[in-house]
Amino acid sequence: MLKRLVVLLLFLQFSFAQTSYEFNQSGLEKAKNGDYYGSIADFTKAIELNPNYSIAYYNRALSKRLLKDYSGSISDSNKAIGLDPNYSGAYIIRGNSKDDLEDHYGAIADYTKAIELDPNSSIAYFNRGRSKFSLKDYYGAIADHTKAIELNPYNDTFYSERGIAKKKLKDYSGAVADYNKAIEINPNFADHYFNRGNEKAYLKDYYGAIADHTKAIELDPNYSIAYFTRGASKEKLGDMSGACSDYKIAASFSNTNLSRWEGARGSINRSLIRGNCN
Repeated sequence: MLKRLVVLLLFLQFSFAQTSYEFNQSGLEKAKNGDYYGSIADFTKAIELNPNYSIAYYNRALSKRLLKDYSGSISDSNKAIGLDPNYSGAYIIRGNSKDDLEDHYGAIADYTKAIELDPNSSIAYFNRGRSKFSLKDYYGAIADHTKAIELNPYNDTFYSERGIAKKKLKDYSGAVADYNKAIEINPNFADHYFNRGNEKAYLKDYYGAIADHTKAIELDPNYSIAYFTRGASKEKLGDMSGACSDYKIAASFSNTNLSRWEGARGSINRSLIRGNCN
């Protein structure tokens, strides 16, 4: 009788683990398909079945962050770290949520801990670089992005973010070099061409700027601000007809499309007036 009871208990433990795992896997599949509420429900069920399932807490933290529940994400990350203090990924996702809440110093502390646990984590260096950028520590940002690139030289975003930091230090040629590399890795991303075009304009390479902004528009015809910046380069070259054409297209977009560029609407309107664009 005792032997049968032991066998039954072992069977129940195995079923318990499998069921918790299955809910976690189901949650991952739902998250992959963009069903973050459904994924949270599954991760919660996995945790109910196995309260010490640190991976399920981590996965739920990811889904909560994607739903902009940053405090909830931090709470789940705390739980994952409490269960596994060496879980480097949990420090990274907690740092991400702290960044979202503009606690950049707290985020840097988490990314630094992740690096201590996993010195080869390019993502941890990259994220710490972004936090430093937010704090206007551009040299520190460049150093971290450079380390991320050393660890993973095939990520176009690492180069583009370093280029943006170089721009802040007015190293426009260095920024162009980074965007060149980003484009080499990912030639179909409009932002890379747009950013490179901006730096070329700073370097007074207006023809090059126009070519890049044209490419950005080809890749994304709704890239409203690219029409404006291309128009500005045309105006610098004395092509007022072409400039006015681009300014008018830029002005036709809604304020929503221009919202990420502070003052863009006013700049466009002033350009229309300055160019006597009828």
